[in-house]
Amino acid sequence: MSRTVEGQTTPMSPPVQAAYSYCEAVTGQQARNFAYGIRLLPNEKRQAMSALYALSRRVDDIGDGELDPETKLARLEGTRELLERVRKDAVDEDDTDPVAVALADAARRFPLPLGGLDELIDGVLMDVRGATYETWDDLKAYCRCVAGAIGRLSLGVFGTAPGARGAERAAEYADTLGLALQLTNILRDVREDAANGRTYLPADDLAAFGCSAGFHRTTPSPGSDFAGLVHFEVRRARALFAEGYRLLPMLDRRSGACVAAMAGIYRRLLDRIERDPEAVLRGRVSLPGHEKAYVAVRGLSGLDARHVSRLTARGRA
Repeated sequence: MSRTVEGQTTPMSPPVQAAYSYCEAVTGQQARNFAYGIRLLPNEKRQAMSALYALSRRVDDIGDGELDPETKLARLEGTRELLERVRKDAVDEDDTDPVAVALADAARRFPLPLGGLDELIDGVLMDVRGATYETWDDLKAYCRCVAGAIGRLSLGVFGTAPGARGAERAAEYADTLGLALQLTNILRDVREDAANGRTYLPADDLAAFGCSAGFHRTTPSPGSDFAGLVHFEVRRARALFAEGYRLLPMLDRRSGACVAAMAGIYRRLLDRIERDPEAVLRGRVSLPGHEKAYVAVRGLSGLDARHVSRLTARGRA
């Protein structure tokens, strides 16, 4: 197997190839929605995205694990040190950490804004420290760390198409699309998060809809307007999707298909939540595999991208 560095193709060493294979296995096993999109990418970009996912998964697992807070803080700091080694090009192919090897190789091949992974760590630190969010602006800052940053990192892999109009705003749109995906996740996981002692939706919004008691029940709290809250947040997420989808025309065909597939899966998930808001209190709302595959095929064919472009132009996405 070979890789392209600065326009020249060179053989990929067995240790680097093995490191990428490890990251791709992690992605295939643990990424419920992400994997459907990156399958549409050419090999090098798919490998780089798998390396980003594997490192991001490691950070998330530290935050969500059963470790005590001090151990979590220490492990997150260890991950920062790994990132610093990657920045300094101080990770060689014989390193015992396959994620470090793959990420270091990806960073040599693509202009990855590695500070985005530091932002991800900052966001997980908010979780470890039990941060709460009074307003949408507060929550938006968190979402930019844990999801917007991933959008910007992904753009480092995708790049923008030659001559793309408005490409100077591509990172902004990638960030916004990340926010849309994260808000969808938050709506999907309200009960699971509550069981773990976390509430992400802004306290202002909870109070406005009588939902400040939280989401520990399989039905809404008496007197609350849970459906009203969900529909309010769905409208916010849809506005973020509409803005973020402006990124699609700036990408090459396969990168655009990848983004359209991932975002399309989350938009359909948002549709399901909108139709039956209380479903998120009864269990995890998800799409069946065949529907995710259908969305991915539409993304590759360009159907979803053209559909979204029409909706965005009309201001209805």
